[in-house]
Amino acid sequence: MNRLLLFFLCTCLLNQASAQDWLIQPIAQKSEIRLLKSGRVIELSNGLIARQIQISPNAATVSYKNLTTNEQFVRSVRPEARVTLNGKTYNVGGLYGQKEHAYLLEEWTESFKANSADFQFVRHEVVAVKPHFEWKPATWTSNRNLPTGKGVILYFASNNAELKGVEVAVHYELFDGVPVLEKWVTIENKSGNELRINQVVNEILATPEEESAVVGKPEKMKKPHKLYIENNFAYNNAMRYELSDQATHWKIDSSYTSQVNYYLETPCVVEVYPMLGVGIDLAAHQSYSSIRSYELLLDSYDRERNGLARRKMYRTLFPWTTQNPIFMHLISTEPEKVKSVIDQCAETGYEMVILSFGSGLNMEDASEANIAKFKALADYAHSKGIKLGGYSLFSSRRIDDENDVIDPATGLPDKAAFFGHAPCLASKWGLNYLKSLKKFIAETGFDLLEHDGPYPGDVCASTKHPGHKGLDDSQWVQMSMQKELYQWLNGRGVYINAPDWYFLDGSHKIGLGYREVNFSLSRAQQKILNRQNIYDGLWEKTPSMSWGFVPLTKYQGGTADAVLEPLSEHLTDYKQLMMQYYGAGVQACYRGPRLYDTDATKQVVKETIDWYKKYRDILNSDILHLRRPDGRDWDGIMHVNAALKEKGLMMVYNPLKEPITRKIKLPLYYTGLTKEALIRTQEGKAAKYVLDRNYNAEITVTIPAEGYTWLVVE
Repeated sequence: MNRLLLFFLCTCLLNQASAQDWLIQPIAQKSEIRLLKSGRVIELSNGLIARQIQISPNAATVSYKNLTTNEQFVRSVRPEARVTLNGKTYNVGGLYGQKEHAYLLEEWTESFKANSADFQFVRHEVVAVKPHFEWKPATWTSNRNLPTGKGVILYFASNNAELKGVEVAVHYELFDGVPVLEKWVTIENKSGNELRINQVVNEILATPEEESAVVGKPEKMKKPHKLYIENNFAYNNAMRYELSDQATHWKIDSSYTSQVNYYLETPCVVEVYPMLGVGIDLAAHQSYSSIRSYELLLDSYDRERNGLARRKMYRTLFPWTTQNPIFMHLISTEPEKVKSVIDQCAETGYEMVILSFGSGLNMEDASEANIAKFKALADYAHSKGIKLGGYSLFSSRRIDDENDVIDPATGLPDKAAFFGHAPCLASKWGLNYLKSLKKFIAETGFDLLEHDGPYPGDVCASTKHPGHKGLDDSQWVQMSMQKELYQWLNGRGVYINAPDWYFLDGSHKIGLGYREVNFSLSRAQQKILNRQNIYDGLWEKTPSMSWGFVPLTKYQGGTADAVLEPLSEHLTDYKQLMMQYYGAGVQACYRGPRLYDTDATKQVVKETIDWYKKYRDILNSDILHLRRPDGRDWDGIMHVNAALKEKGLMMVYNPLKEPITRKIKLPLYYTGLTKEALIRTQEGKAAKYVLDRNYNAEITVTIPAEGYTWLVVE
């Protein structure tokens, strides 16, 4: 009886946990801003996280909690921001008097003092969450809802006579349904003088350490895994945020003298700022806005769950990343060939044609003749219900000595850029490039920009470029110009494939992660490698944020066994490559001269797209990783979405030369099902499966030789 009672209680707790899990069911509680302790503390809370900021005698965060786990993320008080203005550094807010920095007791904060040299808290304002730029989705989109929530702005002023009229505001936004807080800083120059902004640190948190190491250097010790910070100053062409982040810095805390590390080198303070600084001159009566950081408080160390949390953050806060049109890459701009492919797309269910690299498209040519040619093609595409866009190269090219980025070490345009040579976006050529691109897109009615660069990591030491003053402001200015372009495109409903992690400022898609020369390998190799790319590339990214590649014609070398043309002679491979990508919810660049060459090929393409559209919602849902492809046994992934009728869809593959039958445990916790599931193979009859105590269903699957199958969970 005791064992039965224990089982019953555990089952009840598990069911209750799944019902309240923000990754499965919507959270009813909305974001709110409250005043506590007789108005001395401002609390931001949404039922998942809570941040408390004491505002007397100055402002500083005194508590930051994950309410799901009751875990505290503040061990020591720090200023709310830090600014360097006219060459001098000032704390924004801050409370002093804490002696033990391993932890913070609530009663200590009553005696904390302010420092008159810091920017002082003046007032606060509660605001509703608002979009940071205009977004007009014009393609298929799984989430068209902008995030909702509450924000608060803390305003600060300085006692320093030199900074009279300079107002620093620290902005916080908390979002409904996700444990994420956004933070950034604005500076309003209300003085009559120009203000040099050297640097802005928009977040400073002294967090509990992740590990206890008596000796060890900071770069070799673990950073806190449960505090995930993403900011909109990321570039590196890595196609992964962690390797692209240029502004999140983990530091040591020498004031934390009771830490275990003998040399006090535990990385336990996080600051967010651009490494090279800002370096701009803010004219009188102008304002500046800093990097935006998004802080996700995680409740687990599990890789899959943390990936789901990040993907939920993207879907909720940056819904433009859920746009996912069906497209192909055409390698020609000859009007008749373009029209022929537009017709093929309309007949098979495709939604967009991208005039690919190597097609001959030149969007920098804003002449009347060029615009007229491509406007006519865009008009034709639109008459068929198809969208049209194209590729533009910015980086990895040389313009001339006057317009290329200048190496600060040599003073020459001598391979100073990220990829050797590149123009400076703020040069005369770069400014004209942006002007021409906007004119071309606006007047042709193009629906997509596939942008190869710019890479804003490029700094430029030129003092002659009209868009920036010198080295100090070159990176910040180029990044700001690129953000403005992408946000302008979003306001026009133009879709953006960009080469780097610009999602937070409006880009829609990036590569899964790949090595180009692999597409010159055999089709047999590509099938397994593509599935590995899908499996590895979707731990943090959603399917709609990612693209893959299918070379219909020769690409990066290779022999006849690497390509699909003639398509009718390789229909089995063609369909499987499509099913692998569409089955993952990932659009691939089907790059070539056509989608089909015979009626049989056309039928295969149409059937595949019809299948994808039938299950589009679940196929664009998040992925669970079942088994990584290794060529030795089955591999597979499963989409999950508790809000849909089809709560799961599993794709499984068999790389072996004979059929196989396998027993597979399906993890169904994130489907929202708790007791039983109906599971069917393809369009067959569903069978009922009872879930075990860990929400798994054990199924038996037969997969054809060198083939695949799919199953639906309801």
